[in-house]
Amino acid sequence: MLNYNIRGENIEVTPAIREHVEKKIGKLDRYFNETPDANVHVNLKVYPDKNTKTEVTIPMPQLVLRAEERNADMYAAIDLIVDKLERQIRKHKTRVNRKMREKGSPKEFFAAQEDLNHVSPNGAAAVELEEEDDAEVVRTKQFNLKPMDSEEAILQMNMLGHTFFIFTDAETNATNIVYKRRDGKYGLIETN
Repeated sequence: MLNYNIRGENIEVTPAIREHVEKKIGKLDRYFNETPDANVHVNLKVYPDKNTKTEVTIPMPQLVLRAEERNADMYAAIDLIVDKLERQIRKHKTRVNRKMREKGSPKEFFAAQEDLNHVSPNGAAAVELEEEDDAEVVRTKQFNLKPMDSEEAILQMNMLGHTFFIFTDAETNATNIVYKRRDGKYGLIETN
């Protein structure tokens, strides 16, 4: 069963918005043999310039579905997010099925492809699964992690022109990551 946790920042979550979110995200049920027991976290945000940002996270045992979309129309953003989540599910399902064919077939979590290739009651053809290549490592780098603080790591990252940088924290000796956010600010991921 999907449980919805819908939050609004600078916007009131009206019953119409809630209904639209639940209706659209509820369409993902067709990809599973049984409706998964999952919490759907939806964050709706309206910026001062009236643009909106919609984030959806659905943690499940086999995978975490997450997508975000920025759009002037919140309803359009929700529709686009569902498309992104469907692509993630299809990609994951293709990988799982490929591995099952190679290793044998344990219990299937996802609905069979034939179940998805039907015409829905409203006459629209359901999306067919596409074969996608497994993630392929095309380059490997090795380097020593120099102890430094997060400010020095940000400077190093900017000098290299990268959007993230891995370093050893000089105080804790833990491996951490700094990254550049979309808003131009920086984030820090600390490991234990």
